[in-house]
Amino acid sequence: MPRIPFTKQNHQEPPHRDPEQTQAYLVGGGIGSLAAAVHLIQDAKVPAKNIHILEALPVMGGSMDGAGDPSSGYLIRGGRMLNSSYNCTYDLLERIPTLEDEEKTVMQEIKDFNAKKEHQTHSKARLVAEGEDRAEILDTSKLGLNMTERLDLIKLTLETEKSLGKKRIDECFPPEFFKTKFWYMWATTFAFQPWHSAVEFRRYLHRFLHEFSRISTLAGVDRTPYNQYDSIIRPIQKYLENQGVDFRYNTRVVDIDFIEGIPTTVDELHMVQDGTPMSAQLDPQDIVIVTLGSMTSNSSVGDNDSPPPKVVDEKLTDGAWDLWHKLAAKNEKFGNPSNFTSRISESEWESFTVTLSDPEFLRRIEGFSHNEPGTGALMTFKDSNWLLSIVIPHQPHFVDQPLGIDVFWGYGLCGDKEGNYVKKPMTECTGQEILTELLGHLHFPAENILEHAIVKPCMMPYITSQFLTREPGDRPAVVPEGSTNLAFVGQFVEVPEDTVFTVEYSVRTAQMAVYELMGLEKKPKAVYKGEYHLGVLAEKNLLEFF
Repeated sequence: MPRIPFTKQNHQEPPHRDPEQTQAYLVGGGIGSLAAAVHLIQDAKVPAKNIHILEALPVMGGSMDGAGDPSSGYLIRGGRMLNSSYNCTYDLLERIPTLEDEEKTVMQEIKDFNAKKEHQTHSKARLVAEGEDRAEILDTSKLGLNMTERLDLIKLTLETEKSLGKKRIDECFPPEFFKTKFWYMWATTFAFQPWHSAVEFRRYLHRFLHEFSRISTLAGVDRTPYNQYDSIIRPIQKYLENQGVDFRYNTRVVDIDFIEGIPTTVDELHMVQDGTPMSAQLDPQDIVIVTLGSMTSNSSVGDNDSPPPKVVDEKLTDGAWDLWHKLAAKNEKFGNPSNFTSRISESEWESFTVTLSDPEFLRRIEGFSHNEPGTGALMTFKDSNWLLSIVIPHQPHFVDQPLGIDVFWGYGLCGDKEGNYVKKPMTECTGQEILTELLGHLHFPAENILEHAIVKPCMMPYITSQFLTREPGDRPAVVPEGSTNLAFVGQFVEVPEDTVFTVEYSVRTAQMAVYELMGLEKKPKAVYKGEYHLGVLAEKNLLEFF
């Protein structure tokens, strides 16, 4: 097999890595690897030419994607909540210049965008109920929790993760709890299901305590000027390219070899680049940072006339999961990927992106919700059998989106159930049928809107797999015990107290990996917890809640 020609040094591991002599191999091109590359350059002083990002796809960004055009329709698989509690993410974005202005950072661009009144999030239609002949906006100023349910929440926050173990959320609350306004808003904001891990739910309660008083308006949410691929991924990638980072597309890492014995030291990477097997031999002072698993693995996309194909064979994982399975078979310290891939029915849901060439839908939704596009955040239809939610972003949502074209996104948490208006499961519906169901809940006339809509549904079998019940050890440490030059990043590693299914989690793991492997006397900023901030505890609604 041909070898990738990288400079090699002696095989004596130095007590502190010399950045000039370190080759860094970052497996996966998502936000975790991109963030790691930034910190390797800026904090560890590794020359950019020594950093190699190996991505199986022809595009960077991982799950933070955004693509398409007006004629075939745009597609975003998901959206992410950003807010000022994301200490690591905002630190990263402070370091990256925007695409248009080298003197302005991405973080400043986001701050400037959200400072404008017309862009500030304040939902006036967070929950929508089914009326007799029209949709009705619910009053969400109260969370709808009785005293018992409040006490159950407090009790859960006081539990330890050890005592909760593999308990599900629905083992901690009565069935009525899952019909409260609080649950509808909390669950759809963060994508929780009743069968998900009580440990993860508890972490969210502590981590996002500051959101309790504004969960009904989502006023704490920061938006990016465009979709997050255009606003975050592209500027980071451009910065790294300008620095000289080595990007290798269509390059799938299929296995990793280790020097025999303990400690654990990576010796060789095996990969396939554009169909050609290749390998890279490492010296002990070189480092490898692997993104474990992927929440958007095996995503499938439909169109106006076809539903997205479903993944039914839980063994048909893709490269990110296959590599983790191989690594886990070599060392028990590398976690248990099977825990996160073996319960698709508990981790899947479906999103959809709608491209509109007529303004009627947005005019009607603005009149109904009293929110201009970009200010309403999430609108959830609580009586929807699919538990549909939609987000109408500020327009344009894509850099190349022309005038007269609008884009919005939505998802359903219960796609296996029969629709209220389209009498079959969401997972079996075409794009047009999904939009028909949404228009039914809104009681909007359908013909003209459907005629001018391109709907791309997207099925994601592992999208909330990181929320599944788990045991200690299922998620490995960022730098596993005994590892000298290998670290893991992403949503499936263990970071005490922080919350998965956030950009912050991936960026924090990247910082941890770089700082430890490179021997830096530096740590990420502490995990933000509202319970330790007097201003949060003083909120009137929060005090009423407790």
